[in-house]
Amino acid sequence: MTSNGRLVSSIQDVIRGELASAETYRVLAKREKDARKQKILEQLAQVEERHAQEWTQRLLELGGKPPQVRKVKPLFGWQAYLGNPEAVLRRMEEHEDEAVARYLQMQSLGDERTAEIARRVMQDEEEHEHTVRVLYTASGTEHPAERILKRERWHVRGGSWIGDAIYGVNDGLGAVFGIVSGMAGYSAGSVEGHQTVLIAGLVGTLASALSMGSGAFLAAKSEREVYEAELARERRELEENPEEEIEELSLFYQLKGFSQEEAEAMARRLAEKPEQMLRLKAHEELGLSEASFPNPWVSLFSSMVSTAVGGLIPVLPFFFARGWMAVFWSALVSVLAHFAVGAAKSLVTTRKWWVSGLEMTAIAFVVGILTYLIGVLFNVHV
Repeated sequence: MTSNGRLVSSIQDVIRGELASAETYRVLAKREKDARKQKILEQLAQVEERHAQEWTQRLLELGGKPPQVRKVKPLFGWQAYLGNPEAVLRRMEEHEDEAVARYLQMQSLGDERTAEIARRVMQDEEEHEHTVRVLYTASGTEHPAERILKRERWHVRGGSWIGDAIYGVNDGLGAVFGIVSGMAGYSAGSVEGHQTVLIAGLVGTLASALSMGSGAFLAAKSEREVYEAELARERRELEENPEEEIEELSLFYQLKGFSQEEAEAMARRLAEKPEQMLRLKAHEELGLSEASFPNPWVSLFSSMVSTAVGGLIPVLPFFFARGWMAVFWSALVSVLAHFAVGAAKSLVTTRKWWVSGLEMTAIAFVVGILTYLIGVLFNVHV
């Protein structure tokens, strides 16, 4: 293929992509209930169509034929119509980033007029990328970085060692109670199997404590690392494209209900204090706040110790009793402890203490019965 042929082919592909992007934004606009967001999506669609017209004109100048498109289809197929709109916007952000890279390549095809159009259109695509990011961020959609930070924890505010401790007690109690019940079923409550149950319970307690402690430490440490990485990215963008970052923040405030003038004034006022603007953007876009981060060492200690305490509860009766008596007392104290842990959850949740306690008690019964029956089943078949 000649150089002119490659250029014509590239422009035809670009036209198809611009039309598909425009249709995607238009589909999302029809699905959007918020009038402000709907207007922004319509504007994005119009810009993409203008790009397609500009490229079509250049194609005709080169003697090429515009691509035959009977019916323009949106990007991502059925997902544009039925998928989560914010998830589609995330994919559109990635698509706009790919478009920027494509236009960078087109600038090296050796045609100055094409390079000039590519540079101008590329600036629009970069703005679109920022706009789309603001749209899904303002909608409360989970940013990819947030998935890294997610952790199964009950407390609604980060940095609570109480939440880590309750979670740890529950984990140790539930896991080791299951081990003890299963081993008791396997040994049929015999005096000979007493030592096996005791050792299994202690080993399970140690393993759970170490696992919970290390997991809590790494999760807390990751939160800090992700925050610092995102802050560095935002700082780099602010240094390279300050006007785009101001526009992005202004748009974010407009989507929250402020007028364009108010949003613009707030964004430019914040831009006078770069560090404050950086932290605000990290908080608004990612929901990250430095003050909310737990101390990794506190998380490690509270999780490990509380898990060990929870794990020892089902094991303690085996130090003082043997046979079925030890099994009975282990089951009793474990069920009561499950209720207590469930009630304690009300300290970090809004649920009623007795409802939470009964829920945990029911879980204890299910865990105890199932693991005991599994132990019996292994005993019968071995």
